[in-house]
Amino acid sequence: MSNISHCNRDLGLLWWQGESPVPEARVDYEAFRQLYRDGALDNRKIQLDIPDGRSRLPLEIGGASGFGVNELVFRMEKFLKSQRMERMEITIADAKPILREIEMEKRLNLDQITKDAIMLAESDGIVFIDEIDKIVTNHETRYGADASSEGVQRDLLPIIEGSVVSTKYGNVNTDHILFICSGAFHSCKPSDMLAELQGRLPIRVELKGLGREDLYRILTEPETNIIRQQQLLMKTEDIHLVFTDDAIEELAKVAAEVNRSVDNIGARRLHTVVERVVEDISFHAPERSGETYTIDKESVQRAVGDFLKKADLSRFVL
Repeated sequence: MSNISHCNRDLGLLWWQGESPVPEARVDYEAFRQLYRDGALDNRKIQLDIPDGRSRLPLEIGGASGFGVNELVFRMEKFLKSQRMERMEITIADAKPILREIEMEKRLNLDQITKDAIMLAESDGIVFIDEIDKIVTNHETRYGADASSEGVQRDLLPIIEGSVVSTKYGNVNTDHILFICSGAFHSCKPSDMLAELQGRLPIRVELKGLGREDLYRILTEPETNIIRQQQLLMKTEDIHLVFTDDAIEELAKVAAEVNRSVDNIGARRLHTVVERVVEDISFHAPERSGETYTIDKESVQRAVGDFLKKADLSRFVL
């Protein structure tokens, strides 16, 4: 409460110096509190001691590992952060959120929060490992640095099997944590993984590629879809961009065709197609401020015509 007391002391000095609109010589804290709540004192400046956010220690020590070292560094950081204070002269309006945050932190039992978080992670935790195929190498083409991918798999094996993992918050037991792995497996197969790792990932699900309908939904259903992003981007240049429904269907159709004929990169293809359609408008946007552009099916076909031809030819390039 030292920060609050210091703040009250400074406010009291302002009161006794005759700067308060209330004429009483004695500090009437009730009236003073009302002035504070009404914002009448927001422009007054006070000196406030706040934790120095610049005094931080790294959470990890290079080359060191283990519960003891990480926990020691974490507690040292917490201790030093709580001891180092910085005195600043700020207005009461700016001091309010700072003091509110400091007092809220004091009311949090961080040790109990950490304990509950570890317990929830151990009992209900889910770990999703994406692009696991990047550490899997085809047995027929394994050579050189690619052989190190097997070492990464061996490092993951005990964690997925169930072990005690050291973190800066304490030890976490992974026995009951659900691990989900995913990958495209274009240049390898799931069977190329270590046999032990395959045994720890017993349920295998193969997903179908995104089709035309899926790509259309991606273009329309998310709140911040690619179409909406392009419209807001053009709005910064005072250009009103309108996509008709048949234009959006054509965008999805083109993306699906290119994925099928060249390389299936999923929804990422939509970025390429949409950028190709709005490329000319975006390039000349500063010169066309205030105009409205409507993109229909024919506009999409004209913009991506050459793109589709190049996609067809790419299948025959060695």
